Amino acid sequence: MDKIWLKSYSSSVPAQIDIEKINPPDALSRTANRFPDNAALIFQGAKITFKQLDDMVSRFASALVDLGVKPGDTVATLLPNIVQMVVAIFGALRAGATVALNNPLYTDRELEHQYNDSNSKFLVCLDLLVPRMIGLRPKTKITKIISCHIRDYLPFPLKQLFPFVRKGMHLKTPTAHNVYEFIDLVKKFPPLKNPHKAAWEDTALLLYTGGTTGVSKGVQLTNANISSNVQQCRAWFYEFTDGAETVVGCLPFFHSFGLTTAMNMAIYYGYANILIPKPEPKSILESIQKFKATYIPAVPTLYNGMINFPDLKKYDISTIRGCFSGGAPLPLETIRKWEELTGAQICEGFGLTETTPVATINPLGGNTKPGSIGLPIPNTDAKLVHVDDFHQEITAFNEPGELCIKGPQVMKGYINRPEETELTLRDGWLLTGDIAIVDEEGYFSIVDRKKDMIISGGFNIYPRDVDEVLFAHPKVLEACAIGVPDTYSGERIKAFVVLKPGETSTPIEIIDYCKVNLVKYKVPKYVEFVSELPKSAVGKILRKELKKMDQEKSASASK
Repeated sequence: MDKIWLKSYSSSVPAQIDIEKINPPDALSRTANRFPDNAALIFQGAKITFKQLDDMVSRFASALVDLGVKPGDTVATLLPNIVQMVVAIFGALRAGATVALNNPLYTDRELEHQYNDSNSKFLVCLDLLVPRMIGLRPKTKITKIISCHIRDYLPFPLKQLFPFVRKGMHLKTPTAHNVYEFIDLVKKFPPLKNPHKAAWEDTALLLYTGGTTGVSKGVQLTNANISSNVQQCRAWFYEFTDGAETVVGCLPFFHSFGLTTAMNMAIYYGYANILIPKPEPKSILESIQKFKATYIPAVPTLYNGMINFPDLKKYDISTIRGCFSGGAPLPLETIRKWEELTGAQICEGFGLTETTPVATINPLGGNTKPGSIGLPIPNTDAKLVHVDDFHQEITAFNEPGELCIKGPQVMKGYINRPEETELTLRDGWLLTGDIAIVDEEGYFSIVDRKKDMIISGGFNIYPRDVDEVLFAHPKVLEACAIGVPDTYSGERIKAFVVLKPGETSTPIEIIDYCKVNLVKYKVPKYVEFVSELPKSAVGKILRKELKKMDQEKSASASK
């Protein structure tokens, strides 16, 4: 296809950039030298400078080494976007560890699998979750837990008021063997004198993504992947100035989208990062106005939430200059309304955890095509292949094929899963599992999914994850989950359930069961009981047939 997309690039964006081989902890130190007194993190009004952050990271790295962390060990995190999350990631990397990023909303069942799969031996955890993790610890290889309190880095007088405004929240770390206080460790230990020098191709992070087998897979992202993708994104957003931007950190840093486009871009280029632990329209709007934010990466759900917020007109959000959207298709109406409000272009992009995650973006300062995922970013190649034959490339415009990505941001592989790695990585190309088309100007658009993934509120959900839990219900004979359209979240989960003979149940009973065994965004919104599920000749449940039946039913009901 000869990179036809390059003709649609902004004139300020090069086709290739020289990737600087600088690992994340070294990038932080360099930024601390360049902008020592600039705000690095803003949390509930408290500001931590880059010089302070670099010092905290070195002290935490020193503490980890004293606790027994050795190069190659895995340190897990279970934290929202708070100060300790950034310090823990960079401190563990500086100590030579691999960091496994886990979702604090996950159930014990999901976390047990991920801790064991990643061989995590140390855990940095939110205080609210410490009692649960102490209980889960014997089922894993985790030996030491470090407890983090939200109050630790609150400004005065919020810190003093916190126990009163947060009644009912767990604030005291239970006394238990090998459980430590984060704040005590940072205060106790001096900066690490001899930081570990990791290789460029060493695995730095493990991020977990859903699997068609129903088991989440650990994506191995190297220092090269992380650093390259940050530099690629920076080249795309060419109007940004080092040391002069303020980013809204509303995407979770345990997710690759927030990790790269908010946390790491801020660290590498000296942006102030407003940490938002619980992303809600009001807190985001307040942050934009108060701190004059200039850049926001977010999912369509958050843009929609802000646009439709009742008191939107009370907030001045005119300082926003750069907007990045991903995780789900961005509706034309959302683009139009947001650009009317801010005058800023939303650049919709595409990626996967396996691409760290950014692979394509609509061009900043160029033509945004609604419904398109844009153009491959610098140093990135893309092609379409026949869904059943990787070696058969599709070169015709607007003809669908499986989207394949090649570039320095493509993962090393899945940890402990050589067979799945081999299926996903071919000759340096990543097979995305998404069916796309490309037009004459080089813009790609996703038209279908080879995999049956559901995208709800920016989260990727493999229906098999939901199916497994539904099947475990004692009254359920068979079940199948699908995604159904939803104006707010993009899609919601609907479960079709066949009960065992003689059993009766209600949608609420099924949903409540799922709430206990699944993270919140994987819980079905709707449940429909049916006598049987459509199946193939060999007995495979036909998910696509269920979707078709549901669409026809919805269409009939709307007439």
